[in-house]
Amino acid sequence: MTPTDYRAHFGFDITFANGGGMHGEGFRLDLPAADLDADAIGLLLIRHLGLALVESVVLNDLEIVAEQHRGSRGVEASTAATGRRIVDLSHPIHAGLITYPGLPAPTITPFLTREDSRAKYAPGTEFAMDVITMIGNTGTYVDSPFHRYAEGGDLSSIPLEKLVDLPAEVFHLTDSWSADERGIASRTLADRDLRGAAVLLHTGWDRLFGTPEYGHGAPFLTGDAAQFLVDAGVALVGIDSLNIDDTESGGERPAHSILLAAGIPVVEHLAHLDTLPSRGARFTAAPPAVAGFGTFPVRAHAIV
Repeated sequence: MTPTDYRAHFGFDITFANGGGMHGEGFRLDLPAADLDADAIGLLLIRHLGLALVESVVLNDLEIVAEQHRGSRGVEASTAATGRRIVDLSHPIHAGLITYPGLPAPTITPFLTREDSRAKYAPGTEFAMDVITMIGNTGTYVDSPFHRYAEGGDLSSIPLEKLVDLPAEVFHLTDSWSADERGIASRTLADRDLRGAAVLLHTGWDRLFGTPEYGHGAPFLTGDAAQFLVDAGVALVGIDSLNIDDTESGGERPAHSILLAAGIPVVEHLAHLDTLPSRGARFTAAPPAVAGFGTFPVRAHAIV
């Protein structure tokens, strides 16, 4: 069962023992439980902001609401979770599926039908063998460096250490971008230690997958954010949107270029990232080891 997360909404006034102060409005903070008082939330705020020598904290208009965590420092996911969950993060592939506007849909045809197979096997034994024809950019897929660079590593060369059982750092960004500001900037990702992690960008765009609306106005990762993630030493970057890049600003693809040049695999068209905690899950998205091929579907999933 998915746990319930809680967040505090409030304004604040902070004074420091050595002089000065801070004022904030419309602030939101993850909570480990719903029954915290203002003093406990004030301590969480100090920890989240990394403040020292605080003399007083006054919270204004405090409200505690059931809301998904966004990754506040010092607050783990809700302890209401029990057991182990495996979360499917992939879109199913079927004949006729349109993943990206302008790319061909997969076709599935029989090579050996069940009826024909009965003549080849013992009585009561039958099999189906089918042929799927599809572009590598179908469904939820991973890009290798070869997708962008002729001399880059292909699918068979990606180390499994960059694809399997990675610590997942999920950025829940559904309230952090808009139609006017679609780009995810580096400042949005700057509050965590991301070395060796799968950075998963939850924008909510997957709700439109398979519809005409999916192909227009999608959020994306900016070039400066891609470079920030390279410098942070991430293992993999994934997004639940149309593309890691802005496809409506011309032919440049800075996020692909920067990440794949650094050997960082990119997973696009993820799904259900809203079901993952901000941190603590383990992520896997391994394609078949196809030599001389740059992109292929994956059964992306997370263990929580």
